[in-house]
Amino acid sequence: MTTKLNTKSNALMNLLSFLRTSQLFWIFSFAVLTVIAAQITIPVKPVPFTLQTMVVLLAGALLGARNGAYSQLLYIALGAVGLPVFAYGAFGPAVLFGPTGGYLLAFPFAAYLVGYLVQKNKSYFGVVLSMFAANIFIIIVGTLFLYAFYLQNFSEAIAAGAAIFTVWMVIKVFAAATIYFGISKKYETLP
Repeated sequence: MTTKLNTKSNALMNLLSFLRTSQLFWIFSFAVLTVIAAQITIPVKPVPFTLQTMVVLLAGALLGARNGAYSQLLYIALGAVGLPVFAYGAFGPAVLFGPTGGYLLAFPFAAYLVGYLVQKNKSYFGVVLSMFAANIFIIIVGTLFLYAFYLQNFSEAIAAGAAIFTVWMVIKVFAAATIYFGISKKYETLP
């Protein structure tokens, strides 16, 4: 009886150890976290407030440039093939050409940018600055996309796609930096 229990315990410990060191597990986990963050929504038209950008920043900072970008590519692919992963449970490739399309398409690049910059400078100032740079990138691409494909009025696109997000951007960046440093004290890097 004790031998079976020890065998099961060892198998569970080996599985947990494998998951903790598996790159695919963490890429998938951050894609799922982005799905969850997309559902935490404050409805504002045409682009809602969500926690997605905070997860994008954390994916890049914690997983590194390549794996952070992969996690966001996986997230976009899940929605493009028809899973209801985007805000409001939206799905399908048409979402990528709607008002939120530019923001979504910027996610992998932003995660890569954060990961790359954090690798170069892990100081508090460096991490916060890299997160601001990536978030500003998301807002610029999203706003330009909103202008080009949806509003066709640059002033309206700036008001609805950029200006409205500035306060939330600051809050999300500092929250993401706090989470990053809390996790990175315990785990220097995730795979």
